[in-house]
Amino acid sequence: MSSAVPRILVVDDASNQARVTAIGLRIEGFDVETAQDADGALGLLASGAFDLAVVDLMMPGTNGIQLARLMRERHPTTRVILTSAYHLSERQLIRADCGAVGFVPKPFDLTDLAQFLRSKLCPSEVPGPFGMPGAAA
Repeated sequence: MSSAVPRILVVDDASNQARVTAIGLRIEGFDVETAQDADGALGLLASGAFDLAVVDLMMPGTNGIQLARLMRERHPTTRVILTSAYHLSERQLIRADCGAVGFVPKPFDLTDLAQFLRSKLCPSEVPGPFGMPGAAA
């Protein structure tokens, strides 16, 4: 997508984490919406396009990997970044076959997250690692 202000969807069942992440990303210049579960995320995606989605891996009901697969099927232009306090290696995420373009371990620095998201908006222009700096591959 090439909107002037990148649209980010933050999906996390921990409402405080989602709110803090959204505020930090708005300060960094992103247009951010939040959802607490897969149904909420899919509803927001159906009502408008997003450039990126930051999706918590461990959510009740439909988990982050399952949501990433649904998003790849229904909203293929939205790139997915998974996040979790549990580490996932690049190899594990590839084997999950969910279409995610990156993984960010929690806790994360919001400025570093914003920089990582920018690298994923234009992957051909700004080569970035699979995981955010400081994340083991």
